[in-house]
Amino acid sequence: MAVASVPVNGDLERRLQLAIDIGERTFSVLLFAGMVGRLVQALSLRPWDALVLVSEGLVVGFIVFRRSAVSVSTRPFEWLVALAGTAAPMLVKAGGAGPGSAALGVGLMLCGMMFSIWGKLALRRSFGFAAANRGLVATGPYNVVRHPIYAGYLLVYLGFFILNPLAWNAAVYGATMVFFVLRIRAEERVLALDPAYAAFMQRVRYRVAPGLF
Repeated sequence: MAVASVPVNGDLERRLQLAIDIGERTFSVLLFAGMVGRLVQALSLRPWDALVLVSEGLVVGFIVFRRSAVSVSTRPFEWLVALAGTAAPMLVKAGGAGPGSAALGVGLMLCGMMFSIWGKLALRRSFGFAAANRGLVATGPYNVVRHPIYAGYLLVYLGFFILNPLAWNAAVYGATMVFFVLRIRAEERVLALDPAYAAFMQRVRYRVAPGLF
């Protein structure tokens, strides 16, 4: 989903890439396991919360089975933002009496999941959460916004919060939004070095929300 700033050339770089790749996959699986442990006990009373598990589970699945990168970022800040942005939404909790209807929350989550899945299917095995060059994808939902997977996540998060309006979840998703913006800007700063992506940015104006951002 992003291009790295450091080319993977030579034995040292390849070993570093392998270590980062294994670490990213392991980190994702452990995070998701913790999320399942927190939410699964409440599913009998709040079965709709299973949708967020499906959404985040797909993220982990695509990371685990994605293709190897041509290059991968070794910038500490970019990795911190990527890790925090991935970890934060998996820290949500179930609870609270939703201010909106269950239908609204579930509807938003389903729409968000469908849009993000569409984006992931377009990327196929090019998906990852850290800046890495796995090839430019500019078809399907990428004709609508430059980051359709993030757009889908935002709808899922909004729907989950309507159903679980805890102060903790508001803080978690607020932090997630900050990390998303930082992550998008960091990715595009590097991706724009690729002439093909620079042309793609000119063709698709908006990052996440047409007319807004």
